[in-house]
Amino acid sequence: MHANRVSRAQVDSIAPDQTGMGNLTSVELAKKMVPGWNVGNSLDAIGGETAWGNPKITQQLIDSVKSAGFKSIRIPVAWSRFTVDSTFTIDTTWLSRVEEVVNYVLNDSLYAIINEHWDGGWQQPTYAQQAYVNNRLAAMWKQIAVHFRDYNDHLLFAGTNEVMVTNNYNAPTVEYYTVQNSFNQTFVTTVRSTGGRNHYRYLLVQGFNTNIDYTVNYFATPIDVTTGRLMVEVHYYDPYDFTLNSNSNITQWGKDATDPSKTETWANESYADGQFQKMKVNFIDKGYAVILGEYGVIARLNLGSTALNKEYEGYRRYYMLYVTGSMFKLGLVPMYWDNGGTGNFSMGIFDRSTGSQAYPDIIKAITDAVDTNNVGVHVGELLAPPTTIFLTQNFPNPFNPRTTIVYSLPVACTVSLRVFDVIGRLITTLVNNRRQDAGNYEVPFEAANLASGVYFYDLQTAEYRTTKAMILIK
Repeated sequence: MHANRVSRAQVDSIAPDQTGMGNLTSVELAKKMVPGWNVGNSLDAIGGETAWGNPKITQQLIDSVKSAGFKSIRIPVAWSRFTVDSTFTIDTTWLSRVEEVVNYVLNDSLYAIINEHWDGGWQQPTYAQQAYVNNRLAAMWKQIAVHFRDYNDHLLFAGTNEVMVTNNYNAPTVEYYTVQNSFNQTFVTTVRSTGGRNHYRYLLVQGFNTNIDYTVNYFATPIDVTTGRLMVEVHYYDPYDFTLNSNSNITQWGKDATDPSKTETWANESYADGQFQKMKVNFIDKGYAVILGEYGVIARLNLGSTALNKEYEGYRRYYMLYVTGSMFKLGLVPMYWDNGGTGNFSMGIFDRSTGSQAYPDIIKAITDAVDTNNVGVHVGELLAPPTTIFLTQNFPNPFNPRTTIVYSLPVACTVSLRVFDVIGRLITTLVNNRRQDAGNYEVPFEAANLASGVYFYDLQTAEYRTTKAMILIK
């Protein structure tokens, strides 16, 4: 899976090499990437990986993402960490750190996407900046492409991100979209010129500001010497007042919204279907896979009461279930935007420090949507308590040294949750005959003082008992 570092790696251009790159079209490969997840606000943080408040990315975190059911990980990167500013020479230490994170993903046989993210906003699509940006893109992507050239088809490159004139969200002028399209061409040409496996690598190019309508109306397909390996990337955060605007009073979404003052009159289920249908007709049906590189809904934890918080959480889960399912049905690759934080107004669904699921219901909505395409569900069903007792497999598994156990209770009952070793000795009691209400429960287990091996966790109520195995590897 990983690159085999050889002396040729630093040569600017070598002969094409299809070893490990497969024969799938981009549309066929995309089907293996569903669903996807972003490790956002980390390697794209200006000032360093932890500058925006997230801990360093770990193998444990990536293992947890895989255990939850995700098949691909988008790794946003800010590459402008130069040792020589005038030639845009990327610091080799930074290249190595990005490679380390890429290897975390490939260790788990997932697909990884690395891009050139916002990075301070230097990619301005104006005639005045066109030559400068294209020169800088070419210089940076040549270094990145050569460094990662020996990786197989589980590593994809994405040329840019949300390119637009800063703070101008309007439809682009001819100047803006013409220049932005030239950035895509520079990226494709530069990567292909390095040869080796990059001649066959799957490449993502972006529509203007990754907006679906702007992409459909103004995108120009780059010329590519390799056929069937391009993918088109867009993002989706509609309606903004529900998904991202923390100052909005819009807290309901979709067909089951009950209060007109709390919901938008646009961007409902049929609107989402229509937007994704546009990408299918204009790109997927023409042989270009579509990566929906970012979407999601912020958490709202302080709406004034437990009931209001729960109501919003139900609509948030329903949005994630429906929108993810709609993308999947129409052939797009949904990639949830996780910015790391898990508090109020955040979009993190995993705890970046432990890998545990901060919002298991949101994760389940995403994975359910692609497993069953269950888009007919109602908000009321999502708010209902579980119908059966259920003990999930711990995650991550195998683990070292922390893992999380999740179980569901359909009715209030007294619960015990214990851990045993392979010969039946009690290791610890995580829940000791505790009366608990109906609902979903998440319990961490710390095994720092235990030896590697197989352990068993046992859930017991008055009328139910089940046991699962977990593996500790140190």
